[in-house]
Amino acid sequence: MGHKRKQDIETTIAQGMHFIDPVTGAVIPPLQPSTTFARDENYQLVASQHSYGRDDNPSFGTAERMLMRLEGGEDALLFSSGMAAAMAVIQALKPGDHIVAPAVMYWGLRNWLTDFCANWGLGIDLFVSSDADDIARKIKKGETRIVWIETPCNPTWDVIDIARAVNIAHEAGAIVVADSTVATPVLTRPIELGADIVMHSATKYLNGHGDVVAGALVCARKNELWDRIRAVRAAGGAIPGTFEAWLLQRGMRTLFLRVRRASESALRIARHFEGHEKLEAVLYPGLESHPGHAIAARQMQGGFGGMLSLRVRGGEKAALDVVRKCSVFVRATSLGGVESLIEHRYSIEGADSPIPKDLLRLSIGIENVTDLIDDLQQALA
Repeated sequence: MGHKRKQDIETTIAQGMHFIDPVTGAVIPPLQPSTTFARDENYQLVASQHSYGRDDNPSFGTAERMLMRLEGGEDALLFSSGMAAAMAVIQALKPGDHIVAPAVMYWGLRNWLTDFCANWGLGIDLFVSSDADDIARKIKKGETRIVWIETPCNPTWDVIDIARAVNIAHEAGAIVVADSTVATPVLTRPIELGADIVMHSATKYLNGHGDVVAGALVCARKNELWDRIRAVRAAGGAIPGTFEAWLLQRGMRTLFLRVRRASESALRIARHFEGHEKLEAVLYPGLESHPGHAIAARQMQGGFGGMLSLRVRGGEKAALDVVRKCSVFVRATSLGGVESLIEHRYSIEGADSPIPKDLLRLSIGIENVTDLIDDLQQALA
């Protein structure tokens, strides 16, 4: 009898971990809206480890197991948002601990980090996202507990060498938390490169349909810090609703199809507009001209993601004119959905933003790529 090949991860995820309800035979997981769970006459839980809905819910199980499988981690936790997931990691630290994070990253988290650290006795230093060696310069031995990385970095799409960051952090006794929202586990699996925790804004690609706000953490191994993170989630009740958790596992079943389609289209768009007379630059790690292309090619397998940015000649006004003229791209803030979005990033982030005023961020969806190219072409004309 021949050796049985291990089932591919795409099959496992598409089938929702091959879920079959033991009672009804249903192939789709049920929703469990209950906030409390019964105990027997000895005051022991009747059927499961679940006790109260602020801590956990049986409906999280499928999505969390899918995340563990996708990232190759030992445990996973769902949160009410990506911000809630990130905040739980930082809130699990102790006064006097130090964090190193990219200067260019998701602006909402960067702003919260700097404010929170200043008010709660945590130190923070920001490193140049395109320079892994700057991580080493910013680390404080004996104090730095977390090196936070985001790659590709939103919205300039600088690429951070994950393995290099891990080596630097671990040598200094720190852990690496990788925001892999944009890369997704379809393209990059940071735990395989040595990262300790992977964070996702599950609102984006994991769900992929613009109808859920959620976050997720996956750990390489359970330890004391992970226990504190779990306790922060329980105490704060930072969990998604039952229906949101159900929608999330449903969205993940098509993750590979959506991410690959978006990546293929983004690369075609980036190549088409590279060198366009109305553009200062096309920022996309899949382009050979991108400074981080070699690193991206090494740690992003099967594509370079669905996100790119355009820097428009003529500054802020010219960039906003392009946005106004688009009719296929939707003018909205977010990323990772099936519809393509365009936004003037500086207008979203505000006056303290380090982002150039001429930058437009594009989230490429699953539409016909020719329609997207034509829409940008006429908007730039």
